[in-house]
Amino acid sequence: MTLPRFLQIHTLHNYPAALLNRDDAGLAKRLPYGDKVRTRISSQCLKRHWRVADDAFALSRLDVPMAVRSRETPRLIRDKLVAAGVAEPLAQLAVEGLRAAGLVDKAKDLKGKDALETGQAVLLGYAEIDYLVQRCAALAAEHGEEKALKAAIAGFLKEEKKNIEAMRLGSGLESALFGRMVTSDVLASRDAAVYVAHAFTVHEAQVENDYFTVVDDLLQEAGETGSAGIFDTELASGLYYGYVVVDVPQLVANLEGVAIKDWSNATPEQRALAGRVVQHLLHLVATVSPGAKRGSTAPFAWAKFMLVEAGDWQPRSLAGAFQNALPSSQPTLRKAAVQRLADEIAQMDAAYGAPLARRYLAVDDVQVPGAEQLPLTALAEWAQAAVMRAEA
Repeated sequence: MTLPRFLQIHTLHNYPAALLNRDDAGLAKRLPYGDKVRTRISSQCLKRHWRVADDAFALSRLDVPMAVRSRETPRLIRDKLVAAGVAEPLAQLAVEGLRAAGLVDKAKDLKGKDALETGQAVLLGYAEIDYLVQRCAALAAEHGEEKALKAAIAGFLKEEKKNIEAMRLGSGLESALFGRMVTSDVLASRDAAVYVAHAFTVHEAQVENDYFTVVDDLLQEAGETGSAGIFDTELASGLYYGYVVVDVPQLVANLEGVAIKDWSNATPEQRALAGRVVQHLLHLVATVSPGAKRGSTAPFAWAKFMLVEAGDWQPRSLAGAFQNALPSSQPTLRKAAVQRLADEIAQMDAAYGAPLARRYLAVDDVQVPGAEQLPLTALAEWAQAAVMRAEA
């Protein structure tokens, strides 16, 4: 097949009695779609768990600089300066200078504790943080007076803005995958290379209010009745359809600094990291679950079905297969869901004739038009090869 511009990943995960993603009232997130209201898992929730997962295919095992998303990053920079031998008052002034110069936002004249916390979480790569610490430590050694130090930091940031922007993977692997939006005068925004849809149940929402009590061990031993507390929470069950798109040109550009217009001419060596990232990502999408109420629901599930499509056409979701919800009483719900997807693919192929190469994983005995069934390891390696070379 030709070198694909996009990889599309479709999944089905099923979870019983879980609260995977909550809204501001602590209830399961919902989505009205088609003829029924469904429960859903937000894309932010999914990306967060894939980003921080710690297993054999964790993103952190790719030997690529990672990032931290926090409101407390200025405090981290100050603490690193102190650890590097800068006196705490000077370290504080350095952070105030960074904030005044527009490092992460437009904030001006922040002092003390106010300078150590941003108004919203900001994603900074550890490489960027270490570089800022190194330069600020050197400037602090030269300038011991407040105005002089802050002026030196402002000058350094202005002069080296292009160098900071040009640091390959300086903003971390996370921003290379999922993007970074900043209002900074210094840091560069980055377009996402991985697009993630909200997952939703293929059937009507199945939600129950769970009433429970907390037993007081000491009261029980004293022979008293009652409990230490009475509570309730919402639990949901369902079979969720998930959809992820990997923009291969953007991924190669973000990882290697290759211009998007030249991505197809990138060497296999320049596409190698992108291929490994895709291999890891497929494992994470298949096996990593959201973790809300993990201690009381153990919401761990692997994909019961995963379809990967590679091609040059613009992506298209298969969510339309479930615009009319499947009956939750369907005796073979998973097979019925895969059949809906297969029918949607057949109809889309007939209408558009889009040439897509397909491979799929399934735990049930199902068929997908024009696709070969593979186990997860082989499926991930196929996707990796598709990104790295045309003859995959």
